[in-house]
Amino acid sequence: MKGFNIFVAYFLLISVCSAQEVAQDMASFGDRFEAHGSLSGLEMSENYKNMAVADTLQATFTGVVKEVCQSKGCWMKVVLDDGAEAMVRFKDYGFFMPKDSAGKEVIVNGSAFIEEMSVEDQRHYAEDAGKSEAEITVITEAKRTLGFVADGVLLKE
Repeated sequence: MKGFNIFVAYFLLISVCSAQEVAQDMASFGDRFEAHGSLSGLEMSENYKNMAVADTLQATFTGVVKEVCQSKGCWMKVVLDDGAEAMVRFKDYGFFMPKDSAGKEVIVNGSAFIEEMSVEDQRHYAEDAGKSEAEITVITEAKRTLGFVADGVLLKE
C-alpha cells in the first residue's frame, strides 16, 4: 500500500510540473484557467457538429489563430483541426488579443455556440479584418457560424 501511495504522489507531482511547463511558455489573457484536459480542435469540431442554433457548451479547446481584429484585437478566428473556423469574442470585452497573433497556437476557455450571423455583422467583421470594399460587398447572405465567447485565452509564444 505504501508503494502505491508513493506512486500516486509521484504521478501527481509529474502532472503538476507538466501543467506548469505548458503555462510557462504561454501568455495568459482574461481569466486564468486549467489548460490540462483541453479538447483538441477535432474534438471541438465534433461538438460543434452536434449543436443547433442557440445551443451552448462550456469548453476548453486548442486551435490556431487564423485572423485577429486589426482595429483593437477584440476578436479572433481560430481554425480547428478539420479546417472549420470558430469566431472567438471575449467576455464583456474584458481583454483583447495582440494583433500579430495570427498563426499562433491558442487554448481558449469559455462558451461555444452556433449562431446565424447577419450580413451586417459579417461585413463589420470583414471591415475590422482589413478586407477590401470589393470583398465586403460580396457578403449578401446570413450564414451559420461557430461562435465562442472566451473568458480566458492562453497564447503560445
